[in-house]
Amino acid sequence: MPFESVSKVADADFPTRWGHFRILGFEGHLPEPRPCCAESAKHGKHVEGLVALVMGDIHSAPPLVRIHSQCLTGDVFGSLRCDCRLQLELALSKISQAGAGILLYEQQEGRGIGLMAKLRAYELQDHGRDTVEANEELGYAADCREFELPADVLKLLGVTQVRLITNNPEKVAALEAGGIAVVERISAEVAPQESFEKYLRTKQEKMGHILDSPVESTV
Repeated sequence: MPFESVSKVADADFPTRWGHFRILGFEGHLPEPRPCCAESAKHGKHVEGLVALVMGDIHSAPPLVRIHSQCLTGDVFGSLRCDCRLQLELALSKISQAGAGILLYEQQEGRGIGLMAKLRAYELQDHGRDTVEANEELGYAADCREFELPADVLKLLGVTQVRLITNNPEKVAALEAGGIAVVERISAEVAPQESFEKYLRTKQEKMGHILDSPVESTV
């Protein structure tokens, strides 16, 4: 669903333990909430937010870019049900090592279903469902995200070519469809841990994620 408008709403200095960034806030305005499912349409929103961390010269060559979906449980609390925090830190480390790059952090908790629904999905997973089955049992799509906003933000930043850090081919396709050339895909694979092996295997088998080291079933 195309945005009616995308605008920058903030731009500030942002020192971190990975180095010095600018932190920028963007808002995209939709004509109507995204129709992921009946419930999300009912409680959906017309405005989507995105935070961009920008380091160094992003224009002289295609910069490293990571599109990262908000994960409170992983990014903040250090959950080992998923690899989200490890991927976030991997991306920030790669950008820091390169001296330039962009992290695009989208407000899409639980692949777009929201925090409370994500916790309900966790409960279903405790009873044997995988991450896709849990979403679908709650009435949601396996993945409610669309990645149109990152493409629009990259254009506002004057970036038309990127080296994308991702295992998700949907992110590559979305940027290409949005007019951003992905000149290289860089793996966001992290060392698997027993606590999220099933999660990785499900993303690989049911969602097409690309893993250099296939996760074997332990069943």
